Order: sequence, then C-alpha cells, then structure tokens
Amino acid sequence: MQHRDSQPRFIQALQDIFALPDLRRRILFTLAILIAFRFLAHVPLPGVDLAALHNFFEQNQLLGMLDMFTGGAMRNFSVVAMGVYPYITSSIIMQLLVPVVPNLQALSQQGEAGRRKINRITHFLTMPLAALQGYAQLALLQSQNIITHFDSLTTVSIVLSVTAGTMFLIWLGELITERGIGNGISIIIFAGIVASLPDMIGRGFIAAHDPIGLITFIILGFAILALIVIFTEAHRRIPVQYARSTFRSGRLYRQSGSTYIPLRVNTAGMIPLIFAIALMMFPGTIATWFMNPVGQDPNFWNAVYNLFRMDAPLPGGLVYWILYFALVIGFTFFYTLIIFEQMNMAKTLQQQGGFVPGVRPGKATSDYFDRVIKRLTFGGALFLALVAIMPFIVREITNVTVLTLSSTALLIAVGVALDTMKQLEAQLTMRRYEGFLK
Repeated sequence: MQHRDSQPRFIQALQDIFALPDLRRRILFTLAILIAFRFLAHVPLPGVDLAALHNFFEQNQLLGMLDMFTGGAMRNFSVVAMGVYPYITSSIIMQLLVPVVPNLQALSQQGEAGRRKINRITHFLTMPLAALQGYAQLALLQSQNIITHFDSLTTVSIVLSVTAGTMFLIWLGELITERGIGNGISIIIFAGIVASLPDMIGRGFIAAHDPIGLITFIILGFAILALIVIFTEAHRRIPVQYARSTFRSGRLYRQSGSTYIPLRVNTAGMIPLIFAIALMMFPGTIATWFMNPVGQDPNFWNAVYNLFRMDAPLPGGLVYWILYFALVIGFTFFYTLIIFEQMNMAKTLQQQGGFVPGVRPGKATSDYFDRVIKRLTFGGALFLALVAIMPFIVREITNVTVLTLSSTALLIAVGVALDTMKQLEAQLTMRRYEGFLK
C-alpha cells in the first residue's frame, strides 16, 4: 500500500473526499441533479424547425454565447431554454432595490428570517420575468420564420412551459445548495458552460481553415484563463486591530489582536457583464421585430440591428465593442459602490471594537475605505472591461470566426470552480484532511 505522503496532493484529496460518506453523498447528489438538468435541456417544445434554429444560432454569435450558458437548451428550444437567467435578473433587481426601498432595507437587517422573505420575493419576481423573456424569444423566432405560427392558446402553453422549466431549475439549484456541494444556481450555469464546450470545439476544428489561427486561438484562450484566475483571487488586505476591555470576576482585562479585511479587486464578479450584455441586446432584439427580411431594401431597423451585432464586421462592429467596454466600466463602479454601501464596514468595525491603524474610527475610517474601494474598483473595472471585449480582440488577431471565445463564460466557470473547491477544502480541513489548495 502506497503511503499517503508519496501520492500527489490532488489525488490524495480526491481519495479523501470519496472516503468520507457525507461528502461522497453530497457529490453524488449534485451529479444526479446535473444529469436531470442535462436531460431536460434535450426535451424540445413543439413546432420548431430545429435545423433552421441551429443555423440561426450559428449565424448569431451573441445568441450562441448566451446558448453556451444553458448548455444547448436555448439552441434546442427546450423546456429549460431560459435557464436560470430570469432568476439572476430578479436577484440583481432585488440587490439594487434593497438599499433604496425602506421596507426591503428593514427586511435585510432582520437576519436569516429577513433573507428568507427577500428570497421569497425574488422567486415571485422571477415568474413574470421568465414569462416575459420566454415570450420575447418566441417572438424573435417567429420573426425569423423558425417556428410555425401559433394560436393564442399554444403560445400561452409554451410561455408557461418555459416559465415552469426555469422555476424547476431554480428548485434543483436550491436542492444542490442544501444537500449537495457549492452554490446550486452557479453549479447549474457552470454545468451548462462545460456541456457546451465539446460541441463548440468540435465544430471549430471541423470548420477551421487556418490551423495557425486555431492554435493561436487556443493559446490565447489559456492565457485569458490564467489572467482570470489571477484577478479572481487578487485582493488587498486592510490591516485591522481590535482592543476590548472585559470584566471577569470583578477585574478589568484588556484584550487585543490584529487581523485584516480582504478587499477583492474584482468585487462585482460577473454582474456588470450581465448588465451590459442585457442592455446591448435590447436595441438589436427590438430591431428584429421591425427590420425587413434579407433580400429586401434595408430600413432604419436593419441599420440598428447591424450596429448592435457583436459579430458585425469593422468598422461598424467597433461601435458595439466600444459601447460594451464603457458600459462594463460604468456598471462595475455602480454595482461595487452599492454593495459596499450596504456593508457599511466602518460602522461594523467600530461596533466590534476594531480600527484601522493610523486612521480615526468613524467618518475618517469610512472615507479611508471609500478611497481604497474606488482605487480597487478602477482596476477591477478595467479588468472586467478587457474580459468583455476579449472575444473581439481574439477574433481580430486569429481571424477565427467559427469559434467564440466567451471570456464571460470563462469568468463564470473559474469563479464557480474556485468557490466549489474552497468549500471542499473547508470540509476536508474540518475533518483534518489535507485539501487541494494548500
């Protein structure tokens, strides 16, 4: 029998995970839920010309990128074609409403009970958003003659089906969070991204006419992946000292200690990218309802549609990416500052008897945190904006158009993978096992 110290740490950690009944059960439960999700992604709704639908997605890079997050469910127009997008949109809306709506702000301060109520409101808001997005996708496919004309009853049944599919995925995600490993919603998005990669890479190799460009594409993809890992884990440590006086047995004891607050460079995560993509998609989606079909004289809406296409040729396509770059920077500052305002770290630190060395408690500490956060956010915003436009840069460098390097998908996948590994690491550490990351 080989000694554990002589085995690679990663292999040994995997053996330790599956040797623990609780962790093994959680991992197997998560895998079972993901299998159910992949099965649902291949259950199509009626009345759709799948060949025309696949061709439409191959010609539209933006829809192809969005389809990657659903693992092909959108391309198949399945019952879970919306994925968990409506829930993510609802969660973002609630995060923005909490600091400005007094009742929601009061709920957020009620601890676990308040969070459950806010989560319930988020679920209720998800249903109309899912129905609206389902109807919008149905209208888009009808305008492109991809699906047959439906009567009102069939349209309502399809919209209800995709809404129910979204709510079912949310329920599966919450089951993973409760009984499995990791954040369930994030794991489902991660599974969709990973499931789409083999098909995308296979189509790229089949259709590739420039081997050097394809090799360059792969090299740049790994370089971007490494950059995303570095920036995802990058943070600045703010030193904090604690000084407390306590009475025990009638005597005064002074206690002190020091620690630090880690402030991430990329605090906003993928949220600004989702905001920016949604805003950039809106004009093009509206234009598809009014533009003239291919072969007819173009009208105003044809020009709008071409302006907001991520795969549009230069110089028109440059406008899309410049606007996208600017929106990501703006949304990063907006979202990060809102999140830190809700945290109110200066007040929390003062209540806990802590202080930043060399900075007075109270307003001076608050101003200090504001300065540090704005500087970090500037670096994080530039990083996210570069990640956002990376598909355009890679396409222009490699001239590979059959593949779309979705750096947004890479950002999500890396974040979910690191968070899940940290949870496994924590579980192993509690049981006095070595993990992956040490």
